Amino acid sequence: MDKYTLSLIGASLLMSPLCAHDITLDPIMVSASKTEQSLSTITANATVITAEELEEKHIATVAEALNLVSGISTISNGGVGKSTSVFVRGFDSKRVLVLIDGIRYNDPTGLNGAPYEHLMVTDIERIEIIKGAQSGVWGADASAGVINILTKSAQNGLHGAITGEYGTFNTQKYGATASYATDTYYVKAASTTVDTDGFSAQAPKGVDITTLEDDGYRNTTTSLSAGYKFDSMNKIDLKHTAIHATTESDPYNNPNGIYNSIVEESFSSLNVNHIDSFNEINLYAKHSSFERDYPQDLYTKAFDGVVTEYGLSSRIPYRSKNDFVLIGADTKSFEHRNDFDKKYTNTALFMTNSNTFNGRTTLTESVRQDNYDAFHDKTTGKIGVKHFLDNGFYLSSNYGTAYNIPTVYNLYGPYGSTTITPESTKSFDASVGYKGVVLTYFYNTIEDMIDFDMSTYKYNNIRGTSTFKGFEAEYKKEFLSKTLLSLNYTRLSAKDKDGFDLARRANENFKFGIDYYGIEKLHVGVFGEYVGSRYDDKEQTRQTGRYTLTNAVVNYDLSKTVSLYTKIDNITDKYYQSVHGYATSSRAWYAGLKVSF
Repeated sequence: MDKYTLSLIGASLLMSPLCAHDITLDPIMVSASKTEQSLSTITANATVITAEELEEKHIATVAEALNLVSGISTISNGGVGKSTSVFVRGFDSKRVLVLIDGIRYNDPTGLNGAPYEHLMVTDIERIEIIKGAQSGVWGADASAGVINILTKSAQNGLHGAITGEYGTFNTQKYGATASYATDTYYVKAASTTVDTDGFSAQAPKGVDITTLEDDGYRNTTTSLSAGYKFDSMNKIDLKHTAIHATTESDPYNNPNGIYNSIVEESFSSLNVNHIDSFNEINLYAKHSSFERDYPQDLYTKAFDGVVTEYGLSSRIPYRSKNDFVLIGADTKSFEHRNDFDKKYTNTALFMTNSNTFNGRTTLTESVRQDNYDAFHDKTTGKIGVKHFLDNGFYLSSNYGTAYNIPTVYNLYGPYGSTTITPESTKSFDASVGYKGVVLTYFYNTIEDMIDFDMSTYKYNNIRGTSTFKGFEAEYKKEFLSKTLLSLNYTRLSAKDKDGFDLARRANENFKFGIDYYGIEKLHVGVFGEYVGSRYDDKEQTRQTGRYTLTNAVVNYDLSKTVSLYTKIDNITDKYYQSVHGYATSSRAWYAGLKVSF
């Protein structure tokens, strides 16, 4: 399969749900049901960002990759490494469950869910995105969906690669991977460092960022994995990812001040897999650790959080290979050490059933019962259907319930309240697809949203219903010889309980990409987005939208093992701020190479 075909498939997976009649390659996903399913049999709105797409566009961060997808937008309090939020259909970061190789990445000590700012694109095989309520499968914090980042697997034999990049703001990126695998065992290691002088995190609107001091960032991400196959029925896998990051930033309303942080994060899992003629069993243990230190903070200097999970699942196939029932149980603890030294625990039972009829219709149902020692128990579920018609048409629809739990900081922090209860979400979507075009309508509600209550000056449940609804349109097609066109458009209405627009959500977003492969060994791509009206405040006095950004990339293969590239971000040098008072990058260029063996 040539590079153009791989890129065409990768872009198709990136931009929209897969239609089995359009693409012969049917990738395997795990995020939709906690077990392997082919993408064509997943009823949920599912998108896969492939390694080929990430490497071809030379995406630097996971947030940047997610921003290519319809229904998703991002904002940042400065440049790389600064606080970053990802909105999925208007839901903010804390309502999206983020996983690394299936291990929770939502920080129990914070207020914003997953710290996306520290997720660099390093050694990623694919990013699975499931939109819509997923608590019926995954439990807490999957109200808007699930994002699962899967690292690369080891291939048989000895393999490796060395990468290097240099660019604007004295940005340096370098890394190496090495792996060895046989039919019995494998070992793999990868490490990447990003080091940049950056630019000022804060900047009053209209001020030239070159007149302010720089706020740098350094991140080293390392992943290790190993596995052993005892026999044809039993194997064990171990995975570990560690992130060490140092961030220079600014105190509130002080662009030349000092507010630095040091972050140590680690994510580990052990999975024992058994397959026999009756079922497939996975017995697993997972551990997430978050350590944040703020040397200049006068209130508290350290936040240490731990999430520990143990679980067991059994997948039992019946009727055909696409029909199965998955049953399982897990237990988790969420802990905030240091100042609070508090934790709460959760035990759960879950089940998913999926059936495919006549190779055209898939019906999936999930239900989950969660029991907490700090809150009332929660029962959630989801149901979805997908049907393929003749001539490439397909229809799909999903309904689910979900919930978000307060973090330990929400409960016991200086502005916390122990009376907070989990908020509840209801989610519906319906899609129609035809030969590269996908149209989706979505309607979601949150009951008793957890937020900062100005009347009590504490975090609490805001009684009432917030509504998130909108429309997504996606298109991808080879429209000229060796030229791929990718487009998507999102229209969003995100209202609080009183009917006011929620801040920092754009009312519309249009994304585009053109990739040309007509010259041997050369790829040229142009991609970008238009951000519609977006306000940084409820009163709609600070506009942060209404701009267009365009990026370009050129890749050239010197040989089968050596490739070169250059990338230009913000070609037109557009001045904008995604968060009022915080700087964004001016025009920037980067160049690099990759040597593999």
